[in-house]
Amino acid sequence: MLKVTGRASADCEGLTRRNFVQAGVLGLGGLTLPQWLSRQVEAAAKQNPVLDPARAGTSVILMWMSGGPGHHETWDPKPDAVSQYRGPFGAISTSVPGVCFSETLPLSAKLMDQLAVLRSVRHFSGDHTKGNHWMLTGFEGPDFNKPDNTIQRRPAIGSAVAKLRGANVAGMPAYAAAPHLRGGTDNLFHYATYLGGAANPFVVNSNPNAADYRVRDLSLASNLTFDRLRDRRHLMTTFDAMRRELDEPMRNLDENYQSAFNLLTGTQVREAFDISAEPELVRDLYGRHEFGQSTLLARRLVERGVTFVTVNTQPWDHHGTANRYATAEGANLLLPPFDRAFATLINDLIERGLYEKTLVVAMGEFGRTPRMNDAAGRDHWGHVFSVLMGGGRLPRGVTVGASDAQGAYVTDRPLTPEDVAATIYHHLGIDSPRTSFPDRSGRPLYLVESGEPIRELVGSV
Repeated sequence: MLKVTGRASADCEGLTRRNFVQAGVLGLGGLTLPQWLSRQVEAAAKQNPVLDPARAGTSVILMWMSGGPGHHETWDPKPDAVSQYRGPFGAISTSVPGVCFSETLPLSAKLMDQLAVLRSVRHFSGDHTKGNHWMLTGFEGPDFNKPDNTIQRRPAIGSAVAKLRGANVAGMPAYAAAPHLRGGTDNLFHYATYLGGAANPFVVNSNPNAADYRVRDLSLASNLTFDRLRDRRHLMTTFDAMRRELDEPMRNLDENYQSAFNLLTGTQVREAFDISAEPELVRDLYGRHEFGQSTLLARRLVERGVTFVTVNTQPWDHHGTANRYATAEGANLLLPPFDRAFATLINDLIERGLYEKTLVVAMGEFGRTPRMNDAAGRDHWGHVFSVLMGGGRLPRGVTVGASDAQGAYVTDRPLTPEDVAATIYHHLGIDSPRTSFPDRSGRPLYLVESGEPIRELVGSV
């Protein structure tokens, strides 16, 4: 248990977004902050009625492992396979008898009795672009080699949550991401598309482990003092007062300007992102690296009312060729920080009484080939891979599905990306198979069309 005292390669940007407030302007398509707040109000007013009020206050932390972590090197090792399939690592026992993890994850292995592992997810594609879209939205994406390969077809799960649920605490973002949403593996599809800009993520775009860490746009421009801001506010209030009686919508606009001013000059959001408020011991436990401190920041955000947080990790595309890490090299570099941050997060959520309300999901867009290649790496593989979950009301210490002795194909209980998405939505009280939004042509599209919440995790509901 976590017990402390004290205060509490080339980047592929996808849709470039500035994140929040700077001198009262929000960079979501050039919207002013009041306009953005107005869209949030409109979105809240149009909430889909297929919501479970008993799930109010729930949240999700998605550890997005862009590039595809190998299931052999993480949650589905094959210790009895020959070396070409087993890979460079052995397997270790977990806190659940009969369930093994890779030896690269000793801290997570001790917590298996608090977790659930899906070992039979598949979508059959080894295309980063297609798989990335599939796992982040539930639906197949465009091909890498097609002209529309950066066009998002469906909203990201986080954006749908932002649209439907909003933030758990008024004034906080509903959907946030740390430290950024970049990566070298077509990491493009975290956004809202036809749900509108207000459902896009608020991206930190700063390293929480850096000495100069600051959340851009949560501070005023260098040439703008609070006194000048108040002067602007007074000027706007004067003009608004002249029009207030003439145009009813201006009443709402006044309220949005008031909210914008309060948010910019207040402390609620800035305090949530202020990782320096954490005790040094807590920061050390998560790991003094970008991923560890981003994970700690995610805990701070859900604790303070953000509903969905994506923690974007380093690329996991470990071919051993084309300037990529070999499997052993990449695993030794990335898995110990992941293991430490993930295990500390689980313990921290349990200690703070947040675990039942918070679903933690770790996944990438696919797995890796069962057979090692000639460069000591593994290539893309969408025929079977694993997803790790913990928290919420999920049963503890369970595995769902299985792959064969070589980790090549599903042998029991095949699961789809839509099943994974539906399970996440279910935790948040969203009945995704019955929830639809019109796309840009006005055609209604459901959040989930053929998948369902995984019954082993959610029961018959």
